[in-house]
Amino acid sequence: MLYNVIQDGEELYYVPSTAGYILLAAFFVALLAAAAWFAAKKAGHGSLKLTTKQLTFCAISITLGTVLYNVKLFSFPFGGSVTLLSMLFICLPGYWFGSGAGLATGVAYGILQLMIKPEIVHPAQLPIDYILAFGALGLSGLFGSKKNALLKGYALAVAGRWIFASISGWVFWGQFAWEGWHPIPYSFTYNGIYIFAEAAITLVILASPQVKKAFEQVKKLAME
Repeated sequence: MLYNVIQDGEELYYVPSTAGYILLAAFFVALLAAAAWFAAKKAGHGSLKLTTKQLTFCAISITLGTVLYNVKLFSFPFGGSVTLLSMLFICLPGYWFGSGAGLATGVAYGILQLMIKPEIVHPAQLPIDYILAFGALGLSGLFGSKKNALLKGYALAVAGRWIFASISGWVFWGQFAWEGWHPIPYSFTYNGIYIFAEAAITLVILASPQVKKAFEQVKKLAME
């Protein structure tokens, strides 16, 4: 059995079992390796040195994103919070190495979040909330080396996460809709508040010429 069913009053929660956590950990490692492979392929270089370096950058991004995810500027009662730029750091591998590495890193980060603090009310929620929603942050790599690629990529990635988080909220958390609200507009509004609040703060910071230049320098270092 890959998960345990826990009842809290009238609510049922699904928490990974030991075997489930082992499988998730293996999947996590495999995805990080896939991120490095995509990065090496994108760079047209398949050496072990390059793969190891890009894997390290992906791992550092996930670590920083996880740490900053726990620095919450504001938390909502039914899940979701405005964090200290955590989504930005998960978007960076896509900006550095392309959408393939970005998607793999985003999914790996989602699995790590599942391992650290699972909030599952139905097994079908898992792929939407943890695989697709966080994986969407890898869309940051779709703009390549175009002007303002990080700004555009980050905005697209955040929008992707918002869509999947809202679909999950509608399907699995719709019973908590505000009085007089249909679950669909409620979920898109609820999730939009905290996701776009953090995005707005991040975009203001990224718009600074000094910050923009610093991230460009980090990208050059990652691509060397």
